[in-house]
This record gives sequence, C-alpha cells and structure tokens, in this order.
Amino acid sequence: MEGGTKVELMTADLLARARAGQEDAFRELIEPYRRELQVHCYRMLGSFQDAEDVLQETLLAAWQGLGGFEGRASMRTWLYRIATNRCLNARRAAGRRPAQEWNVPGVQAPPEPTSLGEVVWLQPFPDALLEGTSSVPPGPEARYELTESISLAFIAALQMLPPRQVAVLVLRDVLGFAAAETAEMLDSTVDSVNSALKRARATLHGRPAQADPTPAAPSPGERATVAKFVSAYESADVDALVALLTDDVFISMPPMPFEYQGKEVVGRFFGHLFGSGRRFELVPTRANGGPAFGTYLRGATGLRHATGLITVTVRGERVCALSRFEDSVLSYFGLPRTLSPR
Repeated sequence: MEGGTKVELMTADLLARARAGQEDAFRELIEPYRRELQVHCYRMLGSFQDAEDVLQETLLAAWQGLGGFEGRASMRTWLYRIATNRCLNARRAAGRRPAQEWNVPGVQAPPEPTSLGEVVWLQPFPDALLEGTSSVPPGPEARYELTESISLAFIAALQMLPPRQVAVLVLRDVLGFAAAETAEMLDSTVDSVNSALKRARATLHGRPAQADPTPAAPSPGERATVAKFVSAYESADVDALVALLTDDVFISMPPMPFEYQGKEVVGRFFGHLFGSGRRFELVPTRANGGPAFGTYLRGATGLRHATGLITVTVRGERVCALSRFEDSVLSYFGLPRTLSPR
C-alpha cells in the first residue's frame, strides 16, 4: 500500500507541474504510455507512418487538454480515449494512400496476380518498438495474445472493418477494456458497443484463410526454415524456395495491390524477380512478431542497394505468407539504403 501511495503522490506531483506548464513534467507523465499508444494507433490505422502522426496529435491534444483531466478515469484510459478518437478521425478522412503501379527497379511487369489487395497502405511494425508494451497486462476482457494482435494478417483484417467496429474490437478484445469503459471512450452506450463487437467478431471469424496464420515465438524449427529461405533467396534458387512453401502460400506487396496465392504462381513470381541475373542479400530484422529482412540488390561494384523489406510467416516447417514492402520503410528498422562493398 505504501508503494502504491508513493506512486500516486509522484503522479499527482507530475500532473500538477504539467498543468502549470512544465513540459518536462508532462513528458515524464505520459512516457509510460507512449509505446503502447503507438501500437494502438498502428492497430487502428495499419500504417506505421500514420500511427506516428496520430500519436503526435494525441500527445499534443493531451497537453492542451490536461486542464480538463478530472481523474475520474485513469491517465492511461484518458489517453486511450484521445488516441482512439484521433484514429477514428483519420480512418474516416479521405486520402488514405492510393495503390501504386508496379515499381520494382529493373524488373518488368510481373506475372498476372491472382487478386488485387485493398489494404495498400499497410506497413510493417518493428519488433524493437514492442519492447515494454507487454509490461501492462491486458484487461480481463482480452481475447488476443500480443503476437496475434500485432501480426500483419490481423492488422490487415482490421483495416477491412468499419472504423467504429475496429475501435470497439481493439479496445475490448485486444486491450481488455470493459464494455462500460469502451462506451465511455466512444461517447456511446454499452448496447451499441456490444452490438459493434458482435459484428466485428463475426467478420474476422470469416476472413480468408491466408489471414489465419499468426507469428509464433522464435523456435528452432522456425529458425531452421528461415535459414533455408535466406539461403534459397540469396542464391536465387527458385526450386529450393518453392519447396519451402505451403500449397496455399500467399504474397502481398503494399503499396502495390498485387497478390499471389499458391505454389505455382508464387514460383513464377520468384522466377520473374530473379530474372536477368538479379541477386539479393538479406539483412535480418523482426517485424510484427516474426522474421523480416531488408532486401539489397547486389551491384557490379559491390555496393548493394536497398529494394525493400520482406516479412516471412512460418507455419510448421513451411513458409505460408510473405509480404514485400517498399524501401521507404527501412528507416523504421534502422536499416540503411545502401550497403558498402565488403
């Protein structure tokens, strides 16, 4: 009890100093929540850049509205209310990133895709920024583990829901807020929240099979499969790559809408990618709870130029999903645009 009282007194002191206009006190007050708010905005918006922009809007709104914080809810709940409503505004606004034409340098138009994706604004989220977010356990209403709730498949599925359903499902099933708390955050009623949650769950339950796999914690089996994938990719061994794929393997490549599903068509895609003697080097990182790699094209001078980032989802001992992103996302992972000759 004494420790809790000490924390409460420290928080009250920070709050008083922040209300008096001390920016350092405000930064210290909200710092424990910054990372989890960033992840929350990312789940809502599906874009790392959009999430960062809305996070900054949230913190500015909190700073400007601190005088109105009455303490009826916790500081964390108050911040989530601001962030959620800013995300809803962003989801409803026109101007989400449009689809791009095929723009892989040096590679002509790819084979005919099996489908065209709608969530072209999807971006990966660096695992390094997830550190510390699990220190706040989700509430008793939560249904999803961290790895599932940050997976690219789950994030993409959320983007297909209406904005309000996304907010309700994330607040209730991911973060574990109670129905009454969620209704308060959204200026709604418990009945309306429960209805939106029921519809969102039904939609996610019926989503396409390729969205089902979720990243697991790294295991010896996953590491072995990923090592084989890297070896085959870097040596441009299409047969070895195809042998690692599940029959229903799925490739997406936001912001380009092209999607490929099935071993045969994915094999043709890789054959096209490695055509004309193109060879790549993969630099490891982690995104959305799973393995990912910066991809670098080897040049004649030894200089290697970034072409993008690829995420790998493993099911059993096979690769079941791949997502390729443009090279602009590499900075989120601390990866350079070029690698010097060895």
